[in-house]
Amino acid sequence: MEIEKTNRMNALFEFYSTLLTEKQMNYIELYYGDDLSLGEIAEEYGVSRQAVYDNIKRTEKLLETYEKKLHLYSNYIVREEMIEVIKEKITNDPVDKEEINDLLDKIQEIEED
Repeated sequence: MEIEKTNRMNALFEFYSTLLTEKQMNYIELYYGDDLSLGEIAEEYGVSRQAVYDNIKRTEKLLETYEKKLHLYSNYIVREEMIEVIKEKITNDPVDKEEINDLLDKIQEIEED
């Protein structure tokens, strides 16, 4: 399994898991979080590998759709990057209060979108 996709699905799952059904949550958590195979999940739930595969693929699309509409994950990433810039500036540079305030305003704007 591709690590980048796994990390993205785990992140999207953290943000949107409450919007999923219990079965969707369980399958995604077992597949991406616990690294179980389709066969292992199928055996645990008494269904076919194909049923598990189809459910996971539909849930992946659903998570991506939520992200396209709500932007919770991408906004989180942007905020984290801005916070890192602020921390670096505070640590390394003489503090430019105006620049720090501008960055904080941008972070606030992201949260309001």
